[in-house]
Amino acid sequence: MALYMRKSTTILRHVKSKMAFMASLQRGSRSSSTPHFDRNALCQPNFRNLSNIHRFESTIAQNHLSSVCADENQVLDFPGGSVKFTPEMRFISESPLERTSCFRVLDDNGQPILGGSFEQVSMETAVKMYDNMVTLQTMDTIFFEAQRQGRISFYLTTNGEEAINIASAAALSMEDLIFPQYREPGVLLWRGFTFQEFANQCFSNKYDNGKGRQMPIHYGSKQLNYVTIASTVASQLPHAVGAAYSLKMEKKDACAVTYFGDGGSSEGDFHAALNFAAVMEAPVIFICRNNGWAISTPTSDQFRSDGVVVRGQAYGVRSIRVDGNDALAVYNAVKAARQMAISEQRPVLIEALTYRVGHHSTSDDSTKYRPANEIESWRLARDPVGRFRKWIERNGWWNCEADTQLRNNARKQLLQAIQLAEKEEKPPLAEIFSDVYDVPPSNLGEQETWLRETVKKHPQDYPSDVSL
Repeated sequence: MALYMRKSTTILRHVKSKMAFMASLQRGSRSSSTPHFDRNALCQPNFRNLSNIHRFESTIAQNHLSSVCADENQVLDFPGGSVKFTPEMRFISESPLERTSCFRVLDDNGQPILGGSFEQVSMETAVKMYDNMVTLQTMDTIFFEAQRQGRISFYLTTNGEEAINIASAAALSMEDLIFPQYREPGVLLWRGFTFQEFANQCFSNKYDNGKGRQMPIHYGSKQLNYVTIASTVASQLPHAVGAAYSLKMEKKDACAVTYFGDGGSSEGDFHAALNFAAVMEAPVIFICRNNGWAISTPTSDQFRSDGVVVRGQAYGVRSIRVDGNDALAVYNAVKAARQMAISEQRPVLIEALTYRVGHHSTSDDSTKYRPANEIESWRLARDPVGRFRKWIERNGWWNCEADTQLRNNARKQLLQAIQLAEKEEKPPLAEIFSDVYDVPPSNLGEQETWLRETVKKHPQDYPSDVSL
């Protein structure tokens, strides 16, 4: 009986509230407690979804509004906006007849496409972009060779994806927060991370920002707003959305930017992050490097959709597909996305189509799962660095002599940085157990004691410069 009375009271309040609201609309009330709606605007097909204006309001207020636009038998007033009824049973197609087009500025020969619209970059910016792409290539070659020589334990290159790294970094502000995967060292390079800092991290010496706790190529820099890389795939995506929402709350003129591969889009964190960002209207840019392969898994085994770009629409995220091997296209797309994210307070998804020319890492042999001639074809015909070089040379901003000097200087400086990093001592063992707890728990103390005893007992299994 008591439950019945409570339900009756709730229903009565519901009806009274609806009647009061409808009466206020008829009176044309303009009080601060009653929102004013432009009925004519509501009936326009391009009217923005109601949820974007009063996201958390009850739909009671919309019952009357839907009848203004159409008969109640033809429109369902549903949370988030009105839905039209149809007598025709029609399923949404699993895939469109045509694939989503890909934004491009330069063709494979570095020639601007006729009729294209894009923002020109200055000579200074263009030369720096090319400089950084060449340097990134050189750094990858040298560190890869160092791993093969047994001097570092692991490495991962960005061969074929240099344009996404450098061009996206050039389009962003230093105030923007970067949440990378493990194939974005070029963003750090653009922001000023030195060769010595790269080498110190890969050799895990005492000057490594991560104190030797991470695998090689897991960089991070608080000063450069570059969040430390995690090995776990796609875990950075929800983190980026949370950071973006904090920037929004603080009214900062900045956004969060997160990078991931096509394999990352198969993780649950990708879906959670896109939905989270759309609902909270967070200023975050999702940049997917769709290079065709998640290690040895091709995209055809990952999803049946038209790539990653169409997933943005499903979650209510503005999206674009761009040629990831065209530095000017990437630059323009990211710059426009940043403007949208900050000024409109919205997430944006960019799918950059590219190809991983190198192996996934030094632990991988990609010729085991893809033909060598396919790799070579992309390396020669669609090299992003070579394409951009042709463009700046046509503009009179670059020449062969400058190119030779750039490559020689980069190689010399990188070799010097590696030699210095290799000679430095490793971080003290105590730093493995610090920086987490104010007062370390007893089990960590026991583990530290055990480790010290093990190093003393088996010194041959540990580097000679490990500081106890």
